[in-house]
Amino acid sequence: MCDEHMIESVFGPLGADRARLYKPAEARRAVERAVAERCRATHTPCDADALSDALLVVSELTTNAILHGGGVTDFQVDVDGPGVRVSVSDRSDELPVTAPPTDPHGRLRHGGHGWPIVCRLSRDVRVSDLPAGGKCITAVVSLA
Repeated sequence: MCDEHMIESVFGPLGADRARLYKPAEARRAVERAVAERCRATHTPCDADALSDALLVVSELTTNAILHGGGVTDFQVDVDGPGVRVSVSDRSDELPVTAPPTDPHGRLRHGGHGWPIVCRLSRDVRVSDLPAGGKCITAVVSLA
């Protein structure tokens, strides 16, 4: 778990763009649309590097939900002030962990970089238990 990030036990809807997305590419397109619409509406330029960070975070969250969480059960994106908030829900109650770089025999592991990437690029990460089981991970990535 990210040491500096908070864990919540109750999930509340964010009321933004809700859709049943199952593929990381679809989630990335939803984030691109939401950020582009916000920049167009506020007449502000979009920071390409910040958008790239947000796209990587949503890609990692959706991929992890597919690989480790039994699939994506809900997805939300909202551009809120100076950041983009993405929430990805899955079927697993297991909290994300950072795997050590080597296995017990000292061999390098493949993968295991997604959660540290999410924690590094997000200004806030929350893991919430869902009432019907599973979890929702919400990450806020700065757009400035």
